[in-house]
Amino acid sequence: MPLIEVERSGAVLHIAINRPEKKNALSAEMYDALADAVQQGDADGEVRVLLLYGKGDSFSAGNDLEDFMQRPWKKQEVPPAVRFMRAVADAKKPVVAAVHGSAIGIGTTILLHCDLVYAAEGASFVMPFINLGIVPEAGSSVLLPLLIGKQRAAELFMLGTPLPAERAYELGLVNAVLSPEALLATAQAVAEQLAAKPAELLRACKELMKRPFQAEVERAFREEVAIIAERLDSPETKAALSAFLARRKASAAKP
Repeated sequence: MPLIEVERSGAVLHIAINRPEKKNALSAEMYDALADAVQQGDADGEVRVLLLYGKGDSFSAGNDLEDFMQRPWKKQEVPPAVRFMRAVADAKKPVVAAVHGSAIGIGTTILLHCDLVYAAEGASFVMPFINLGIVPEAGSSVLLPLLIGKQRAAELFMLGTPLPAERAYELGLVNAVLSPEALLATAQAVAEQLAAKPAELLRACKELMKRPFQAEVERAFREEVAIIAERLDSPETKAALSAFLARRKASAAKP
């Protein structure tokens, strides 16, 4: 089975992360496939809405750290992860996300570029960037403080504090918290509602909402990528990534 499954249902393009044995941790190959799916869906006249979700017990555990450590960003003109971030951020059509289980790192920051986000009960949002020796990405250093305030964003970024689904709803990160059984069906129904609306007006509305802070998000994107690329070569970050990976492996090995 492909690691990224893409299937059209009517005017809704389903994009599913399908690596459940790794909690949908994302490799460079997967990022490229996700970017391709988003860009092709955005350009396809038969598609009106993109629906993003994960299979198995998690939305995404974020970067596959082993893969991430083996591919220094400095040596890549556009790292695959950045391609994916940009594809979602630049999408003209509505993007709906359905999140369950863990949403770690980019599994959370990418949601800031989605138009509607639905979470399952028990979902947890974590942004452990500082613990990994890097900074937040995907323009989140601007978008998250705008959404929830500087101090609460600092708590999530600097401490890496997990954010339960119910609290994410209170802060405005998600539109609703649903039972796991209802999550995907609800997100699909919402996507179909959007698909039935005037497409050009939806795109215009999306663009109008983005415009007031678009320049700042673009600046943040560039600066975040530059800092991460630089830090990935530092001994401090290499040690932090190795330690985090060792802890994750030890946790996974426990019965």
